[in-house]
Amino acid sequence: MEPAWRQQGRGRGRSEEAQGERSRPPQPELAGGVGGKTKLIAKPERQPGVTVQSKFEEIRKSNQAAAQRLVESRISSSSDDDDDYGNDDDDDDDDDEELDVKVANKDGKRGKILASTFTTYTDQTGGDATGLVRTGQYVSDLFQSGALTCLICIGSVKRTQAVWSCSSCFSLFHLPCIQKWARDSAFLVSSITDEDFGQKLHPWPCPKCRAEYPPSATPNRYMCYCGKLQDPPADPWLAPHSCGSVCQKELKPTCGHTCLLLCHPGPCPPCPKMVSVSCLCGKAKPLPRRCSNKAWSCQQTCSKLLPCKQHTCTQPCHKECSPCPRVSIQRCVCGREEAERSCSSPQWTCPQVCGSLLSCGNHTCEVLCHNGACPPCPRSVSRSCPCSKTKSSLPCTEEVAPCGDTCDRPLSCGKHTCSMRCHRGSCETCRQEVEKECRCGKYKKLMSCHKEYLCDSKCPKTRGCQRHQCRRKCCPGNCPPCDQSCGRSLGCRNHKCPSGCHQGSCYPCPESVEVTCSCGSTVLSVPCGRERSTRPPRCKEACRRPPSCHHPSRETHRCHPGPCPPCKLPCLLPLRRCSHTCPLPCHDQVLVKSQQVQLAGPWEQPSKPAFVQKALPCSPCQVPIQTACFGEHEVSPVLCHRQGRFSCKRPCGRPLTCGNHDCRRECHLVTDGNTCDVCDEGCSKPRPPGCPHTCSRPCHPGNCPTCSQMIRQRCHCKISMLYVECTKWTSADQQLKVKLGSCNNQCPKELSCGHRCKQVCHPGVCAEKCQQKVKLRCPCKRIKREFLCVLSDPCVVQCDDACRDQQRKVSKVKEAEQRAAQEEEEKKLQEELEAFEKRQQRGGRRSKRRGRREEGEERAEGARRSWWGCVTLVLVPLGGALLSVSAYYLLTS
Repeated sequence: MEPAWRQQGRGRGRSEEAQGERSRPPQPELAGGVGGKTKLIAKPERQPGVTVQSKFEEIRKSNQAAAQRLVESRISSSSDDDDDYGNDDDDDDDDDEELDVKVANKDGKRGKILASTFTTYTDQTGGDATGLVRTGQYVSDLFQSGALTCLICIGSVKRTQAVWSCSSCFSLFHLPCIQKWARDSAFLVSSITDEDFGQKLHPWPCPKCRAEYPPSATPNRYMCYCGKLQDPPADPWLAPHSCGSVCQKELKPTCGHTCLLLCHPGPCPPCPKMVSVSCLCGKAKPLPRRCSNKAWSCQQTCSKLLPCKQHTCTQPCHKECSPCPRVSIQRCVCGREEAERSCSSPQWTCPQVCGSLLSCGNHTCEVLCHNGACPPCPRSVSRSCPCSKTKSSLPCTEEVAPCGDTCDRPLSCGKHTCSMRCHRGSCETCRQEVEKECRCGKYKKLMSCHKEYLCDSKCPKTRGCQRHQCRRKCCPGNCPPCDQSCGRSLGCRNHKCPSGCHQGSCYPCPESVEVTCSCGSTVLSVPCGRERSTRPPRCKEACRRPPSCHHPSRETHRCHPGPCPPCKLPCLLPLRRCSHTCPLPCHDQVLVKSQQVQLAGPWEQPSKPAFVQKALPCSPCQVPIQTACFGEHEVSPVLCHRQGRFSCKRPCGRPLTCGNHDCRRECHLVTDGNTCDVCDEGCSKPRPPGCPHTCSRPCHPGNCPTCSQMIRQRCHCKISMLYVECTKWTSADQQLKVKLGSCNNQCPKELSCGHRCKQVCHPGVCAEKCQQKVKLRCPCKRIKREFLCVLSDPCVVQCDDACRDQQRKVSKVKEAEQRAAQEEEEKKLQEELEAFEKRQQRGGRRSKRRGRREEGEERAEGARRSWWGCVTLVLVPLGGALLSVSAYYLLTS
């Protein structure tokens, strides 16, 4: 019979989950995070001070944070393993060389990760990696697309998701999946086996190997493989879900050493340490051996004495000697018979009865062959009558007679006693009539006590599978397990559950399916149900499909899923009307957009455009042929299908009849009816230097006539406008041009000293030699002298003695005026003071009354101030004491 957890808990618990929710005890909620960081959070009791609005805001914020984490995990959880092929469209367009480079880079990266993981082990073994085959397979599966699958949800295990690894079969599961599996398994077992539901702790099994774990081992944190680091980060240069440190797990079988690999999935490899051990029999000297294979034999004869104490062990060096294989003649225990038997079993008994006279002297021993003294006579001890009420001590030769009293031994029903007189043998069947209740408790009936009463009513309860009724007659309530087969479709959608009918979801499908590449050379084993979503494995063999175009063979490319990429070999079919071949890539099968069917009305939805493979004709010949243009300006290559003379789009360039210009028409063919144009432009011959006018005659041969127009320009000072004949101006030298450009007036420019230039209108900068006279004065402005403007800068006029005397007189006059103003001010202040004193003397009586009133007010103000001082002196200490008491109360509470 299967255990309870196997009969009831079968997996994710989706189909019958709602039935168990009603009786499920309150459990702590699971706060799920990104990558499976799930924590147990107890439901908080609602506090009276928390309002509904604040609770709603808290829940809304937590939901938003959970949604944000989910979005980030979906964006960042794209595993490198799922991107082995990239997009299907991109694979068809990429070159094989680029694909080979990508694969080589990826294989190189994986090789570096594997090498870094196994380096510490191979250093101990001298490069021998034979013990890493099994562990290496687990590590390499981490990088294989579709190789790692969670058997609970049948989904891929990615490098950014939180996982849990079974310590027995080393299978990887999503952390939320294994947590739900453990809860559902314990819940289903508890709901069936516990009378007090939810009070006992039941173990939960691994979904794959059925290894049982205690409830305390339910994973609640995302740990690395070695269990040292919580929430290991996703490092592209480490194995997924690894912390990167040394594993250091205790090796099995226990030898005292720890694992030397970096944190890794799967089992730890055999111990690579070297130890000095002796042989199995202990005769040879200790030799250095690998710790994982330290048992060795020296091949010498064992020669140990066997348990038979007659022979020695003849086998070569071994650990424990086997039983003696030889045969010898041995007596039985009683010594009557002899037989040839194996030395390994010297003790044996013959089938004869002992027959020795017992101690009573009347009876013989009835025990089979035995050693030692015979047991005492069984009739010599105190005996009783058959009903055990009367005891007697008679000789062993006499039988104890029945006592004649009622038997009163309990009958087989367990309720009544035997009513016969004391007798030998078993009592008869109870035949009393009693009112019996049926097994299910619905009906009662008067019948014999020894008979069982079963009614014909069928049990309407459902069995433990929660799917079928019991339908057993007169069921007492303990309905037996369902004996029907489950037959439900498993999660793989390919097989049905072979177990007996059970509650909850079925176990994951144990079958595995092989996914092959297109050519069948490479095989990938995946769990059943994953073959639809698993990409075919990458095959390194060449594609073997025959070509679908006119070429005899395809370009060499690797085996791939789906259709082969388009042929990129050149077409090379002969073209029409020439002897060249088509140089374009092969176009025998090109995807062409099919024509859209016209919609019947606006209610119909347009369908997606369909593409059809179609053979396109070769394009016109594109081979260039050297051909000259109409005007023979250039020789350019012209496509073969457009062969013939052409126009190069340049000007014709043939000389016109005027002899001065060329034909400006686009390159054209000259024939009798198609000639160059007649020149209709003006004269464009170069003019004399400096002449800005053009020739007034049309284009003509020979020299142009002399220019008779006037040139208008300003004079050197830019004030007057002058008119000069063009011929004189262009034929004049530089000195004459300066004279012709002058207006003969005084230059209007100012010099740097501020005076006007005295020269006649001239070009350039004016000379800084001003001859105008200027007047200079001494500092007191009394002495005045005249100097030339050019010489005025270094000249300074100094004051004499007369200037100094005049300055002293002026200063004395200023001091006298200041003293007079000060005396006048003091006199005004004295007069105001005398007037104020007179006013005070006139109003003396009235000021006395006012002084008395002010004195009374001052006394009242003083009394009021003294009262407030007393109040302040009392209230301030009292307030301080109250503040200290309140602060002490707040701190203690």
